Amino acid sequence: KGAKPEKGRFLHFHSVTFWVGNAKQAASFYCSKMGFEPLAYRGLETGFREVVSHVVKQGKVRPHPRDPLAAGQDSGAPAFTVSPCSISLQKARERGAKVVREPWVEEDKFGKVKFAVLQTYGDTTHTLVEKKNYTGRFLPGFEAPLLKDSLLPKLPKCGLEIIDHIVGNQPDQEMLSASEWYLRNLQFHRFWSVDDTQVHTEYSSLRSIVVTNYEETIKMPINEPAMGRKKSSIQEYVDYNGGAGVQHIALKTQDIITAIRNLQERGMEFLTVPSTYYKLLRENLKTAKIRVKESIDVLEELQILMDYDEKGYLLQIFTKPMQDRPTLFLEVIKRHNHQGFGAGNFNSLFKALEDAQAIRGNLTDL
Repeated sequence: KGAKPEKGRFLHFHSVTFWVGNAKQAASFYCSKMGFEPLAYRGLETGFREVVSHVVKQGKVRPHPRDPLAAGQDSGAPAFTVSPCSISLQKARERGAKVVREPWVEEDKFGKVKFAVLQTYGDTTHTLVEKKNYTGRFLPGFEAPLLKDSLLPKLPKCGLEIIDHIVGNQPDQEMLSASEWYLRNLQFHRFWSVDDTQVHTEYSSLRSIVVTNYEETIKMPINEPAMGRKKSSIQEYVDYNGGAGVQHIALKTQDIITAIRNLQERGMEFLTVPSTYYKLLRENLKTAKIRVKESIDVLEELQILMDYDEKGYLLQIFTKPMQDRPTLFLEVIKRHNHQGFGAGNFNSLFKALEDAQAIRGNLTDL
């Protein structure tokens, strides 16, 4: 991990910005389908002429759909809460990071917030946010939400609490340089990794390195495709995204059974896995050293995946893409004393992704 930074610390995820073509509809989707609630708004009605922003909330998760009043992208741009912003930026600059926007301060009657923006992989940026005891609902200039939907209070709660990790997909042979960017510029350290000898199917495979801050509260897995017989789902993402970008965002819950039941009731679509997965899981658990609290029958019913070691286990499930392009999707995860990322499920996940690829006509020869 190296020495603990005395200043210029990266504390946690602040929010995730989505550049979209219609922020109002995107925010409404997250509220109606995933249990978020309107939090804040900034746009034409508040005197902001260039970008319209609808912020929604659930637990400590803050998706931030933004519409540049022109065609946009669905890629995610993670923001980090830092302390202080000037030191974090200075250290990153000294190590070679590209500064997209120099520090600036915004303020309103609730206080001041300092920002800066760094360029990471592809077109992805990281906004550094120093809140300086700010007490407003989101950030300066944001006011009460315009979204009002009388249906939302009638829908079941989903219990999504916090961002667990955010995954970035890279073109082939760019995973290492992308992960080293975090190690060098943000003083992150390597946390976890798998390669194509561990994660592969009949057709394709991937490699992944997870980097994290000193406190291990910000985890950023970095993926790349590995050569196979067919086009990898990672490569499909890169093709449709026009390069590297955020592949998926994992949201943690304490009750994944209730969360997925309610998300399905709201109409969320998830990837499915074959029944053979649960047959094998039942056999393997007979000799495992852990005790699973959840019913395997219920996990199979809801299509929730499970990975484990001798200390604990995790449960996870993945949505279908959040838009027509097969790029960004979401994960719901619950951890029982297990800090991995589902390596035991990667092959099953990759097979499910390939099945969806085949339906789209994209599981093609290289």
